[in-house]
Amino acid sequence: MKKDLHPENYRPVVFKDMSNGDMFLSRSTCKTSETIEFEGETYPLVKLEISSTSHPFYTGKSKLVDTAGRVDKFMSRYGKSRK
Repeated sequence: MKKDLHPENYRPVVFKDMSNGDMFLSRSTCKTSETIEFEGETYPLVKLEISSTSHPFYTGKSKLVDTAGRVDKFMSRYGKSRK
């Protein structure tokens, strides 16, 4: 493998799916100030709104995940349909 191929801040990072709490360890250059203990070690933490463990395409389940209130905002504006 070539030397100095990856950036200096390429390190193990824990990604946490906030919709279902699943976590996985991968390597990344994401900047974060939060840390978490995972499998006995402390790693930087990156929070995700959705991942492959909660996305309907991968799970086969039709599930509505709305963490920012976007659906409610849409329904209040356009929910009353014309007849």
